[in-house]
Amino acid sequence: MPIRRKAVDAGIFDPDELALLGRVFAQMKTPDQSAESQSRLASRIIANFMTGVVDEAELIALSRQPLGR
Repeated sequence: MPIRRKAVDAGIFDPDELALLGRVFAQMKTPDQSAESQSRLASRIIANFMTGVVDEAELIALSRQPLGR
């Protein structure tokens, strides 16, 4: 799963954090997304999480926003 790979690359997350990131990713990805698009999504979710966004609904909402806005 791209989110797990990206999480490992980004740093050390505990099992609860990985579970949260995985849930958010699963809710946001679509079956027709390319691997590259899923990788970008995973990076965005992790970046938002690392800025302190730890609420699942807020993380989803923020991660849906286009970059640069």
